[in-house]
Amino acid sequence: MRAIRIEEWGGPEVLRLVEDAPEPEPGPDELLVRVTRAGVNFADTHASQNAYVARYELPLVPGAEVAGTVERAAHGFERGRRVVAMTGGAGGYAELAAVPAALAVPVPDGVSDGAALAVLLQGLTAWHLYRTAGRVAPGETVVVVSGAGGVGSLAVQLGRAMGAGRVIATASSEAKRELVRELGADIALDTRSPALRDELLEATGGRGADVVFEMAGGAVFDACFDALAPLGRLVAYGISSREQNAVRTGRLLKTSRAVVGFWLFHVTDDPAMVRPPLQELFERLARGDLRVLEHTAYGLSEARRAHEDLKARTTSGKLLLDPAR
Repeated sequence: MRAIRIEEWGGPEVLRLVEDAPEPEPGPDELLVRVTRAGVNFADTHASQNAYVARYELPLVPGAEVAGTVERAAHGFERGRRVVAMTGGAGGYAELAAVPAALAVPVPDGVSDGAALAVLLQGLTAWHLYRTAGRVAPGETVVVVSGAGGVGSLAVQLGRAMGAGRVIATASSEAKRELVRELGADIALDTRSPALRDELLEATGGRGADVVFEMAGGAVFDACFDALAPLGRLVAYGISSREQNAVRTGRLLKTSRAVVGFWLFHVTDDPAMVRPPLQELFERLARGDLRVLEHTAYGLSEARRAHEDLKARTTSGKLLLDPAR
């Protein structure tokens, strides 16, 4: 089968297409899925360097999520059933993937494979940012950093449904700021502005934000933390800049602010924290209440370019690979 294989750690250049990769053999608790689309996530760029939260071994077929059809009937899934599934961390950039049956979810009619993938890891993340990590209360002001990204674009749209009173989003270009306003953000700010802290405070009337969903790290983290209201919460769910931050306990005490970390894979072992939120997200998609930003799918042979474009921040929405190309 065709697959992307990493044989040495590094940047996008280490992603190589292999035409005769061995087909995966599913274990007793797994399904074999013929992949129609593989999701590309920023975490994959960290995985290629073995610098992600999880650790990997070489050789590695990257890819944490797939959409496709069940190749062999098993675990209550009939052959040919459309599903989206988490791979358990790797194996998705291929024509076939063995996935844990517990992490596979049927895709309802009316929802495309790409749309279903967009709400699997990234939609679930956005849902849990509101409900589990940020615990957003009715009427609170929420800031979504990188509101045009895969998670951010969904978090902006979910704001009102999740009870937020106002949604402020940041984005790195005027085109992306216009997009997040179209998605429902009340205010759009420049993520890269050196005055981001002051602009966030001005946007909240000087009070500060109640909750910030932050995935950049570095100067953006500091600006967002400084723009929190008393009892505000900053939820860190990524470090795309690779710049880690330190927060002194005295600052937490003096400001009554909280910093919360969130990694989706701490909740995926519990079906109650996966299937009901996904069902809600699928229903919103089918009703047209949730808009998925699907970037034009890259061919499997273009995986390297997909990573390059993602790291250069020239994309918006969900990036996908098509194993047929």
